[in-house]
Amino acid sequence: MILLISAKSQHCVEQLCAEGCQSVRAYIARLERGEPVPQVADLSHEERQQVLAELRAIMAVYDE
Repeated sequence: MILLISAKSQHCVEQLCAEGCQSVRAYIARLERGEPVPQVADLSHEERQQVLAELRAIMAVYDE
């Protein structure tokens, strides 16, 4: 599945992924619960959902 996300969202995904798998899993959990994640604070709701979807897709590769 290919996700089309904004450049702003993609930049956030890259920043979050640079922190490693454990951190990304924690960010996914926080985003799912609606908790604040400073790296996405400036994004719209739609962009935050794009980041969450992209992080899930990336981590699915590692969970297979």
